[in-house]
Amino acid sequence: MVDLAGEVLILTGPPGAGKTTTARALASQPGSPKVHLHADDFWHFIKHGALAPYLPEAHAQNEVVIDALATVAERYARGGYFVVLDGIVGPWFLRPFQALSVPLHYVMLRPALEVAIERCRERGGDSLADPEAITALYRQLSSIGELERHVLRTEGQGPRETLDAVIAAVGSGAFRLA
Repeated sequence: MVDLAGEVLILTGPPGAGKTTTARALASQPGSPKVHLHADDFWHFIKHGALAPYLPEAHAQNEVVIDALATVAERYARGGYFVVLDGIVGPWFLRPFQALSVPLHYVMLRPALEVAIERCRERGGDSLADPEAITALYRQLSSIGELERHVLRTEGQGPRETLDAVIAAVGSGAFRLA
C-alpha cells in the first residue's frame, strides 16, 4: 500500500530504464489517490515548432515544459494526490521542482546501458531508438554528483523487483529532496 498523498515523486533515468512501466504500476497501487504524469506527453503537446528535447537548441523549450510539469505536479499534490512523474528529469531540471511547497522524492533508475538500448529498440513507434542519443543521455545521467545517492541500480531486475525497490526507496524517506 502506498499512502503518500500530497507528495511528488520524480521517477527518472535514461531512455529504456523502465520509468513508465514502473510509474504506471506504482500509480495503480492501493493506498492514497495517485496521478501518473508522463513527461513525454508534455513535450508532445507542442504541435508546431517542437524540438527534440535532447538537442542543445531546445533549452528554452525544455524550461517551459519543465515549469509546466512542476506546476501541474504541485497542483495535483495540493489536491491530495500522490504524483508519480516519470521522465528524463536530470539534476539540471530540478530547480522548479525544488521550489514547490510539497514533499518531493527523486529516484533515478539505472539499468545497464545495453539493456536500455535494447528496450528502446524493442519499443518501436516514435520513441527514441538511436543508440548514440540513448548513450549520450545515459552518460549525462551517469554523473550526477551528490544526487548519486538517489540512484537505484536495476541490472537484472524485472518490472516487479524495480517497482518494489522504488516503493521501498520512497517509503524510507531517503530519496527526498530538501
